[in-house]
Amino acid sequence: MTDQVDNWHKLARFDTNMQGELHANLLRNNGITVSLQPLSAIPGMNSGIVLWVEDTDLASAQRILDTIPTDGAALLDEMSDADFDALSATQSNTTQGNSIIDDNNGGTL
Repeated sequence: MTDQVDNWHKLARFDTNMQGELHANLLRNNGITVSLQPLSAIPGMNSGIVLWVEDTDLASAQRILDTIPTDGAALLDEMSDADFDALSATQSNTTQGNSIIDDNNGGTL
């Protein structure tokens, strides 16, 4: 298979479907038309995905993807202590307030 089919160009290949879908949504949010090609025909298989874009959008799509940090260590270095505190507070708040209410209905409405 070639990297070009008519006016569509292969932009990137991702190892997981989730990564590809996240990047595709980022591109769509920036007005770029994206086509996704799963690497497995079996639904639910997480075998990877290829992003295709039209030739008119290729340069801008590549520029957008190039701005995304892919190194986890570099991403952690860029995060401030405030970012970590915000994440910790959000995670601890989600576990509060999950109490079970007993309304003595006996299971009937």
